[in-house]
Amino acid sequence: MLSDLRLATRMLLQAKGWTAVVLVSLALGIGANTALFSAINGLLFKKLAVRDPDSLVRLRYAGPNQVRTDVLSYGFTAPDARGRPVEPTFSYPMYRQFLADNRTMTDLMAFAPFGRVNVVVNGDAEVASAFISSGNYYQALGVTARIGRTMTPDDDRPAAAPVAVISHTYWMSRFGGNPGVVGTRVAVNNVPVTIVGVLPPTFTGATQAVDDPPDVSLPIALEQQLNPGLTTPPSLVTRPTFWWLLVMGRLKPGATAAQVQGNLAGVFQHTARAGIDAYLSSLSPQERARSFVQDPSQIPDLQVDSGSRGIYDVSPTDMRAVTVLTAVVSLVLLIVCANIANLLLSRATARQKELSVRLALGATRARLVRQLLTESLLLAAMGGALGILVGRWGQQLLPGTMGHASPLDWRVLAFVIIVTSMTGVVFGIAPALRATRTDVNVALKEQSRTVAGSRSLFGRSLVAAQVAISLVLLIGAGLFLRTLENLRHVDFGFNPRNVVLFQVSPALNRYDAEQQNPLYDRIGERLRAIAGVRAVAWSNPALMTARRFSGSLFIQGRPYTPGQRDTISHMTVSPSFFETMEMPLVAGRGFTPRDTPDGPRVAVINEAAARKYFPNENPIGRRLGEGTRQQEIVGILRDAKYNSVRDAAVPTAYAPYAQNRQGSATFEVRTAGDPLASVAAIRDAVRQVDPNLPLINVTTQLDEVERRFLQEKVFAQAYTLFGGLALIVASVGLFGLMSYSVARRTNEIGIRMALGAQRQDVLRLVMRESMTLVVAGIVIGLGGAVAANRLIANLLFGLAPADPTAMAGAMIVMMLVSALAGYVPARRASRIDPLVALRYE
Repeated sequence: MLSDLRLATRMLLQAKGWTAVVLVSLALGIGANTALFSAINGLLFKKLAVRDPDSLVRLRYAGPNQVRTDVLSYGFTAPDARGRPVEPTFSYPMYRQFLADNRTMTDLMAFAPFGRVNVVVNGDAEVASAFISSGNYYQALGVTARIGRTMTPDDDRPAAAPVAVISHTYWMSRFGGNPGVVGTRVAVNNVPVTIVGVLPPTFTGATQAVDDPPDVSLPIALEQQLNPGLTTPPSLVTRPTFWWLLVMGRLKPGATAAQVQGNLAGVFQHTARAGIDAYLSSLSPQERARSFVQDPSQIPDLQVDSGSRGIYDVSPTDMRAVTVLTAVVSLVLLIVCANIANLLLSRATARQKELSVRLALGATRARLVRQLLTESLLLAAMGGALGILVGRWGQQLLPGTMGHASPLDWRVLAFVIIVTSMTGVVFGIAPALRATRTDVNVALKEQSRTVAGSRSLFGRSLVAAQVAISLVLLIGAGLFLRTLENLRHVDFGFNPRNVVLFQVSPALNRYDAEQQNPLYDRIGERLRAIAGVRAVAWSNPALMTARRFSGSLFIQGRPYTPGQRDTISHMTVSPSFFETMEMPLVAGRGFTPRDTPDGPRVAVINEAAARKYFPNENPIGRRLGEGTRQQEIVGILRDAKYNSVRDAAVPTAYAPYAQNRQGSATFEVRTAGDPLASVAAIRDAVRQVDPNLPLINVTTQLDEVERRFLQEKVFAQAYTLFGGLALIVASVGLFGLMSYSVARRTNEIGIRMALGAQRQDVLRLVMRESMTLVVAGIVIGLGGAVAANRLIANLLFGLAPADPTAMAGAMIVMMLVSALAGYVPARRASRIDPLVALRYE
């Protein structure tokens, strides 16, 4: 075996250029697959970076829930085996009851993402992501600090000094990796807090194994201090019907998840029912009739299962991306294998005399096959090593959580070894068998290479297969590029161009509700004074962002049975919002400065709401809501997209900011030119109003629209990149095959020209041969594309999987590139000197 390896190394070194081409092809093919598998490994198999993750359990519940009034959800949870929705959040009083009745776990912890907070360091205000947890969170997970210490149960007491721990990423970006950060006092939402530790870089939290860690982590005891103006008293920690905390535990030795469920299922049912009963008893009969809670006997079932990979499940978006990209990179690996097999076949044919001499000297066919396979496997091994490097770099290009770097663990290494071995065998076995299937006597004759009979049907089949696979990928690229074009030309119902967006959250600086609207007015005045600013408005939320607000709709004068309620999306906007976003009214009026807090409450609805809830009447003048919260409909707005490009406009009601209290606002600043050129002036204007008020999520409205079809962009880029790569590989394969064919048929071509064939006749002969392969590949590829594109039909927009434009475009590109690849060797053949050719070998 060692002698085979030494000989294989020597033979590959003798053909450095050929070896380099093969290694680059393998590195790209194996690297693409390695990148994707690393992402799959992180999404599906990676466990939390904590002590003994297999002993962790997560608490969730399944089924209809009529025992809560408010709920916060933070990530995706898949339905259970019975198809019931599963949710992971609990109230703080329920968590405390779990602690009191727990008999099966050594630790039980509660935690939750806390959105964005304003962190002021030495007078410099910046927004950071926050996380809130019980004091035992880090101890229960077995996580120790990189510097300093983590939080303890003593820190999670109302009378304790406020402390925080920060992530390694935030430590590096905000504090420059300064080890003296421990003990630093900062202000978080104007609450003085001392940083007591920096978390290790491998720890991302217990929500999901692959995730971005929060910047700042704080104890639950600080919730009310950190959250002024955003929640109504009492604090979240005292509200039994507000479900907002994630809960995980660590099993006692020998305990199981089923035992935990048996221990706490009754506690869950009793505590949930007691909480909702207390809430309902505090309502008047009228409030009870309009309550979301109509059947408090609908209590979901507690579920307890493994928490080794965190609270959340893999989202459908990530799974869809995994499925599509797996198919794409698998096709790329196939085309690479086909191309290398052709290269090996050509090289083996060139070594035919060498192999024949060995056979004549007594070597067995099995011995030669083993030698050639050793060369193939050595190439594959080197390509696999390079593929790991390409894969580590390539994973950063993947979308969303798939792009998070995963450790090079045993699963990834095993995958690379398996793929490398299979690749070496797949592209090496057929050429090895064909190269050793030879008649020694014929092969040793001098004229054995001069006739046309040595053409390889197998090699031509490989080229046709490469063309077919390339066409499938090119058609897919065309479909997604056309989908992007269709999405960008949707009628949004507003003009997204030349608009800067930024969010402010005054509550982070402890502005109370009465101070917020005057603050927005002052900011608006400053912004309008900026040169180049055409209009300014603010809203909550902004259009085409990830957020969407909805609530119950009650129309005055209509009967409602108990439990019956309509729903409608809603936005709160400033008086100039419709004009700034260029959203036309179709009836009535918009909002004006006369719509004050003390004036009649008003609302504007869109056409979708008018069609759905007022199909046969004029809605203007009708009243929505009850009691002092009633609103009169004063206008109808043309339909506009809310938060989805694909979906039709949803029924929406708009209300004026002056008559509503909002915790934050997104400003829309329409400019005469490039919106990003005004960002510096916008920051200065806000700083003049309040230097400690940070701007959050500064972007443009057009960028927000583009984010709504990020997945389609990723697929278009992936198909285009890998389709282009496959096209290059297929073209190289066609060029190599035809060049080799011309070289092998030099004598035949000389004979044809000596018998009167013209140069253009030879050119047509070779071109016809190459284009016959291309046409055969295109026919096969069209059939494969029609079948394969059915799998991505639901990802397309405004076109069918068999879109003729995409198919025609892909075929034209394939034909043009292939014609160029075939023309070069054809032209070389047409310039052969007949006299020289007749003496060839």
